[in-house]
Amino acid sequence: MSKLRGGTIGVRFTILYAAVFLVSGVGLLVLTFLLSGGRMTDVAPAPGLDSAQQHVRQLQDQLAEVHAQQARRLLAGSLLALVVMAVVSLLVGRVLARRVLRPLRTITSATRRISADSLDRRLAVAGPADEVKGLADTIDELLERLEVSFAAQRRFAANASHELRTPLTTMRASLDVAVAKPDPAASTVALADRLRVQLDRVDHLLDGFLVLARAQHGALADSAPVDLGELVETALHDLSGEVRAKGLTVVVDVPPGTATQGSPALLARLVGNVVDNAVTHNEAGGWVRVSGSVSEQTELVVETGGAVFEQREVDRLTQPFERLGGERIGSSGLGLSIVAAIAAAHGGHVALLARPEGGLRVSITLPVAAVPA
Repeated sequence: MSKLRGGTIGVRFTILYAAVFLVSGVGLLVLTFLLSGGRMTDVAPAPGLDSAQQHVRQLQDQLAEVHAQQARRLLAGSLLALVVMAVVSLLVGRVLARRVLRPLRTITSATRRISADSLDRRLAVAGPADEVKGLADTIDELLERLEVSFAAQRRFAANASHELRTPLTTMRASLDVAVAKPDPAASTVALADRLRVQLDRVDHLLDGFLVLARAQHGALADSAPVDLGELVETALHDLSGEVRAKGLTVVVDVPPGTATQGSPALLARLVGNVVDNAVTHNEAGGWVRVSGSVSEQTELVVETGGAVFEQREVDRLTQPFERLGGERIGSSGLGLSIVAAIAAAHGGHVALLARPEGGLRVSITLPVAAVPA
């Protein structure tokens, strides 16, 4: 047998399977010996045709028949023993292989449970310094690098958003000073109005970055039961002016007790974004339907009418800066991505569906509140 390269997994498998086949062979030999019933020899016939010799010849024929029967029984017994030992070897080999591969299955299961929000978890496999422990240690090192990278990315988004607010505030103050001068030029006032609109857009974008970074970080220190119905009412109240201006028909069917457990601030942003998306990107004279239900999970559904969209385009809306249609160019492209990030941070998910008759259906599934809100 060729020399196995360094490591103990190959040696372990070789020893285990060799032992299984060795035990099978020993068992087969024992069964064969027991079924043979001992050792027999043939008697050579003597020449001649007298009565004594004829009697010997008859005895030899009878002995040959007995030997033939024994050979057939021995063959049948050997075949049966071979089948039995083959089955036993497969069963024993399977048990041993599963026992040897159990650490790998443990590593696979533990790795699958690790997500972007739990990169601080480690496998920490104990045992001899073999290939299995080497693989686990390598995965732990990879998780550590990913954790550092994700943390740096989130810190950068949060810090950049905070740092950019200072120049924005300075620019707003400069515009206010320029317009506040006696008899400002009309061009100056028009320019200041246009710049304020752009500054508001940038400020809204930075606020979205901060919320997205917080949601992706998964920090829910202020977790509490939250009634989604109250959040829907608040969001619609804040958008009542736009609802009247567009002549929208709004139907709300969120039963009392439609609650979840999580950060009140983040969940308010989640509901506010999805309702704002339904109102802002709706057509004049359109409709909005908000419904809720509680079973094994809490579900909030927001539907709108409108144009017919392709499902593949709708699926992209949970990614940052993705927009749907030319009429949405003015948006920041962060609304539904923030909704998806907040839902994921609370152990839920968001499903977007392009309605065949037109419009969009947003379904948000969240865990049920541990304590009634």
